[in-house]
Amino acid sequence: SEALLYVSGTRRTLGRVDHRDAFLDTHNLERSRGITIFSKQARMESESRAITLVDTPGHVDFSAEAERTMPILDCAVLVISGTDGIQAHTHTLWQLLERYGVPTFLFINKMDLSGVDRDGLLMQLQNRLGSGCIDFAGDEAARDEAVAMCDEGALEAFLDSGSVDEETVRRLVAERKVFPCWFGAALKLEGVEEFLALLERYTRPAPAHKEFGAKVFKIARDAQGNRLTYLKVTGGTLKARDELKYTNQNGEEFSEKIKGLRLYSGTKFDTPETVTQGEVCAVAGLTKTYPGQGLGADADASAP
Repeated sequence: SEALLYVSGTRRTLGRVDHRDAFLDTHNLERSRGITIFSKQARMESESRAITLVDTPGHVDFSAEAERTMPILDCAVLVISGTDGIQAHTHTLWQLLERYGVPTFLFINKMDLSGVDRDGLLMQLQNRLGSGCIDFAGDEAARDEAVAMCDEGALEAFLDSGSVDEETVRRLVAERKVFPCWFGAALKLEGVEEFLALLERYTRPAPAHKEFGAKVFKIARDAQGNRLTYLKVTGGTLKARDELKYTNQNGEEFSEKIKGLRLYSGTKFDTPETVTQGEVCAVAGLTKTYPGQGLGADADASAP
């Protein structure tokens, strides 16, 4: 996450949680233990789009925190250690991503260390996670052939033309038939810029929806004790001081006025008057919301 923020120009320095200067791991517990515990978001831009990066814990003890974010993700980046390979917790995360239908890219990290075997890691990914795990940094012809083998229509096109077009790859990624893999070393920024370009190239924007909808993924309090509802707007717009009607977990109906919107990036935030589809924000003024809840057009999608 720190490397992505750096290569995108969001940060001027490269932070590390174990050095206690990470942009997203700011809680005292995270800095003392040197790991991510709480999900945080950062706003950054690639060449053609604005991106909200949601950083989640990778440690098995905090997998529930990672799972809560999955319903709001357009795509996921699963980071795998090149020295450790697929661990038991990797399978847990993979199964959760499958359950929520999240298109997934894989970044195989620490490839600069001695003893790592790129071909062996790729074979392990394909054998244990699926044949759709394809090396996108290797030979383009071999990549296209591997992609074509994941879908009947793509195979027919490949046999006719000898290649697979970008839109077909985007479709297969969105359908979770292809999982692009990239090998690099985040601490040395090796492969990170290319990986960001890969994300930009093979992801699709969500279809536009005019009616307001949102998904709640976290409830927290700020330093002043104000209750914040973290959500992703999935359609339409949400305005500061809107009156929002919703149902709590007990089926009781509420109508509450929004007291403010916040677009967080690390610990800092902006206070816009309006947030639109695709944006992840924190909302002040809602007292009975809960993680997994759907609002507006997504009300029927609330988790039990």
